[in-house]
Amino acid sequence: MNFPKINLHCHSIYSDGKNSINKIVAKAVKIGLNYLAITDHFTNSWKSGLMPTLNSVEKIETYLDEISNCQSYLNSNSKNLLLYKGIEVDLGSSEEFIKNLIEPCKFDIILFEYLETFEGLAFINNLINYWQRKISFDNLPLFGLAHFDPSNFIYTGIDRLIQFLRKCNVFFEFNSSYSQFYSPKYLVFFEKLRNHKIPVSIGSDAHNSKQLGLIEEPFYRVKEYGLEDNLNHLIRLLKKEKNI
Repeated sequence: MNFPKINLHCHSIYSDGKNSINKIVAKAVKIGLNYLAITDHFTNSWKSGLMPTLNSVEKIETYLDEISNCQSYLNSNSKNLLLYKGIEVDLGSSEEFIKNLIEPCKFDIILFEYLETFEGLAFINNLINYWQRKISFDNLPLFGLAHFDPSNFIYTGIDRLIQFLRKCNVFFEFNSSYSQFYSPKYLVFFEKLRNHKIPVSIGSDAHNSKQLGLIEEPFYRVKEYGLEDNLNHLIRLLKKEKNI
């Protein structure tokens, strides 16, 4: 089964990436990516003191405008690349900070990083419920878990985790920078993803343009665990996001 080339996790100079959005997009076109999301960091946790982050309304608007300009260029020049506006939310951030600065209808994809506890599950669930009350369901972005470590739930609470993923339609990411999280020892988790039709994604957590093409290993894992239909589910959601 042939799949399009997908990378839904990368960073630009708006956070801790090395390249501009323009350069990232140009590289993605050059290597033949079909789907790309720019997902710069958003945090006011301890990480905010160590790296740049999307920490103000003004910076977020400039970031989104730059992605919009690249989208217009791709459309005008008939490039075979669909570009998505993303953001990676550190779950160590305060709830007030997230609610005040993130307008979900302006994004295509929101990734949550560092889901490690049931409290984190409740935190995400409350955010999504809050956003659902503010805007219609159809205007919500896609939600995903960035470089999620199954070991935090594999022995206690895996069914609760799967129930949450289904309820909130949250996808799971295979990320080439965190291959240790996709070991066969977590086979029961991947079986549950397959059986419950949880969408799965591909990302490389690229911090420079050279890492954009590092997606072969995640694709291999998708096939190894029989999750091709789950990836196709995600592709359908991506197309729906662009009204394709």
